Amino acid sequence: MTATRIIGFIGGGNMAEALIKGLLKGTFPPAAIRVSEPSPERRQFLAERYGIILSPENVDVVQECDLIVLAVKPQLADEVLSGIAGAFSEKKLLVSILAGVTTEKLEAHFDGSPRVVRAMPNTPALVGAGATAISPGWFATTDDLLAARHLFEAVGTAYVLEEKLLDAVTGLSGSGPAYVFTIIEALADGGVQEGLPRDVASALAVQTVLGAAKLVSESGEHPAALRDKVCSPGGTTIAAVRTLEEKGLRSALMEAVGSAARRSRELGAKK
Repeated sequence: MTATRIIGFIGGGNMAEALIKGLLKGTFPPAAIRVSEPSPERRQFLAERYGIILSPENVDVVQECDLIVLAVKPQLADEVLSGIAGAFSEKKLLVSILAGVTTEKLEAHFDGSPRVVRAMPNTPALVGAGATAISPGWFATTDDLLAARHLFEAVGTAYVLEEKLLDAVTGLSGSGPAYVFTIIEALADGGVQEGLPRDVASALAVQTVLGAAKLVSESGEHPAALRDKVCSPGGTTIAAVRTLEEKGLRSALMEAVGSAARRSRELGAKK
């Protein structure tokens, strides 16, 4: 991020805060971060916690910054973009994290050749473990894509994909943490049902999911191969796996990804 003089955020919600934390953990100075946020309470919190510069006006951020992260609700896109269009120029880069809003629709709010990159991060960015996919708009340069990638790598991993795949990314990693949270809760409930104390069951569930994910990541083996290693003939795990298959866990998760992806496309169609 050294090539960017000042980074701004339009919207000071959780994802913006995650990115700010990631930047500050590196070498990026607080004085080089601007945030526009309508809530006075939220502005005060962010200023006191991170030492960054806050404003209630979106235009202030656009005028002062080289890279602007659009981090508002998708339903507010038209209103916000119309309000900043006069201050935006081809010298600036807009990075949007709005679900379902295409780069073409973002670019349509500006004159000339607006540089736009679209991104789909997820909430584990709050703890530096995010997964983000990014796609360039028509006028974005190679350097723009590199700057956006570095921004999201400050809070996890980032992948460059064709924009047509971002709705699928939304369904998988964008919404995916909610699926995993549900699995963790259900595992803990199962432990409580079998007599474990709630705190112990919750801790075991969290560590089991964390450890399993780390094993897949670091071993390089296919999840199915790792599962087979746990399933002893006639043992407890294969009995449990059979129950998961009978109850449709696999198909339910696949359908969840599909439902979220379809909803992302619906949101984009409404813009």
